[in-house]
Amino acid sequence: MILRAVTPLSELTTLRLGGPAGAVVDARSEDELLAAVRSQAAPLLLLAGGSNLVVADDGFPGTVVRVLTAGTEERAVDGRVELTVQAGEPWEPFVARCVAEGLAGVECLSGIPGSIGATPIQNVGAYGQEVAETIVSVRVLDRERGAVEELPAAACGFAYRSSAFKRNPGRWVVLAVTFALERRELSGPLTYAELARALGVQPGEGSPLADVREAVLALRRGKGMVLDPGDPDSVSAGSFFTNPILEEDAFAALERRAAGHGHPPRFPEPDGRVKTSAAWLIERAGFHRGYGDPGGIAISAKHTLALTNRGAGTAAELLALAREIAGGVRERFGVSLEPEPTLIGLPWP
Repeated sequence: MILRAVTPLSELTTLRLGGPAGAVVDARSEDELLAAVRSQAAPLLLLAGGSNLVVADDGFPGTVVRVLTAGTEERAVDGRVELTVQAGEPWEPFVARCVAEGLAGVECLSGIPGSIGATPIQNVGAYGQEVAETIVSVRVLDRERGAVEELPAAACGFAYRSSAFKRNPGRWVVLAVTFALERRELSGPLTYAELARALGVQPGEGSPLADVREAVLALRRGKGMVLDPGDPDSVSAGSFFTNPILEEDAFAALERRAAGHGHPPRFPEPDGRVKTSAAWLIERAGFHRGYGDPGGIAISAKHTLALTNRGAGTAAELLALAREIAGGVRERFGVSLEPEPTLIGLPWP
């Protein structure tokens, strides 16, 4: 393990926000990661890509463990290819490798920043895919029991942008993730209408993996959702709010309150509830692209769901804007928005 000089966490997050940590430790192997976690009492913050994290301006008083583990194991199982990937490996190069090798199952998740270890925590998803569809198991350290164990996907509690790991912060440390992918030329059925249109296919049809990847990257770039030093809209934590999932009666109430604003998007969920669009609600509550401080914290000029740091912003200002947006949506439509990134030292709401 390497103990680093105390560094502002703004240097380790994609939002470029956050004060200093009490200490920062680099862990470059699974053994180092286990030793770092076991040797530290709470508070402890695990950080890899820093792409789904908002840290307070006061920083984090405890120890930050940077997960920099690397390595991939591959094996054939029941006609599929299983890849066990260390938590510190970056996600986007992993997707690029899978597509290049003709392994289907993660191509719609191209261009997402962050690490392998973060994907099961958030159940990362985009354009009709989520990692829960391909995860076989997650190797974890259970800090309550002090034991390393292999959790099958069924034990991970995956839900929309959530998991048992996210709902029980601090209990598990993700060490590695095993994915099962199929070797084939075409993607699975494309369910996301915008992506299908971009590829010139009908929803439910497949498309060559490389074409899907390039279409997803183009769509994400158009929304400032691919990290790019030349694009100030990419200085964000991705989508700041999750899409609300409502009971049927709550969605009917939303439709009544939305009269005169058009019909809110409706996406039926398997459990009978209805998902709707946070971006649709935000825009119709009066918050437009670019809203905010053009030199500090503002809504992305390309995508209503992203809150960006234009260089002079603070975490407190970002949280204030997020609360303003959520309050406006709640007042206009009676729907509560929830943040997607992990907030450190920043209370919500």
